[in-house]
Amino acid sequence: MKIAIVTDAWAPQVNGVVRTLGEVTAELRRRGHELLVISPELYRSVPCPTYPEIRLALAGRHSVGARIDAFAPRAVHIATEGPLGLAARRHCLSSGLGFTTAYHTQFPQYLARRTGMPASLFWPYIRWFHGPSAGIMVATETVRRELRRQRLSHLRHWSRGVDLACFSPDIAPPDMFFNLPRPIQLYVGRVAPEKNIEAFLSNTHRGSRVVVGDGPDLARLKAEFPDAHFLGRQSGRALAACYAGADIFVFPSMTDTFGLVMIEALACGTPVAAYPVPGPLDVLNARSGAMAARLEDAIARALTLKREDCLAHGRSFSWQASVDQFLAALEPGETGGVAHSHGPVAGIA
Repeated sequence: MKIAIVTDAWAPQVNGVVRTLGEVTAELRRRGHELLVISPELYRSVPCPTYPEIRLALAGRHSVGARIDAFAPRAVHIATEGPLGLAARRHCLSSGLGFTTAYHTQFPQYLARRTGMPASLFWPYIRWFHGPSAGIMVATETVRRELRRQRLSHLRHWSRGVDLACFSPDIAPPDMFFNLPRPIQLYVGRVAPEKNIEAFLSNTHRGSRVVVGDGPDLARLKAEFPDAHFLGRQSGRALAACYAGADIFVFPSMTDTFGLVMIEALACGTPVAAYPVPGPLDVLNARSGAMAARLEDAIARALTLKREDCLAHGRSFSWQASVDQFLAALEPGETGGVAHSHGPVAGIA
């Protein structure tokens, strides 16, 4: 199948959306699908205000539309709500092309945390952007319930996976871990305000705190928490070694729709501590993680869990299953996906 995927999030950005799309596109190509990925690397771009690591493509509807038309895809998927997503949306609507979208990020909560304004101010944009989609791909039931409350009901299930060949408990931890007081508490992800990392770094449970990742808050957090250990960006086996060597993985975010890093940690046998919010509520079970209103309580309970139970739960996620779900959301028929003929699709406004 010829599939066009439009995304404002792409390498060299490092985040869950980029990693999801990277794994899914790789698996789609392995299965013989022909892909067009329209991403910021194809255009001139400018840094996103307050978050320069993210580049915003300078592309309009005609440029993006010309690429889509030349490729003549059987399915169009718009992964993000940024400039490229907007351009693709406009082109599809003006051309009568059906398309699917995905809700990867809790943008209303994300923007509320960054601006201090209420999340309710940003929901109209989300409803407007996703409303004409033939199907919105969503990773968890908690987020689906929230979108239904926002009158977005045309939802499709699309979960996430983990590279089990890379993330494994059988990897030696980084040398520095041998000199740290236990338990080693690990955070992996963007170092940004919406990730609530201060809650992790300021928790009072004994042990060492290790942060893996980069982002706009890195310098500030280094200055405010000099006893923490900041390892910068890690990937592949080096990242897996951090997961495997930690005693616990702490996920303090309250704005994620899934939390890919949680299942990577579990696939390395490391239990997870988190708040009882969307993402952890959907990903964790009683044997793989603990959730509480106080991180200290969640950490204490998670440290009692068996690593073999965490490993078993982590290994239940696969990118093969994720790609099956992605394709099902694009296919017509009983799965409720979109019709993907290259031509007008009735009912798209």
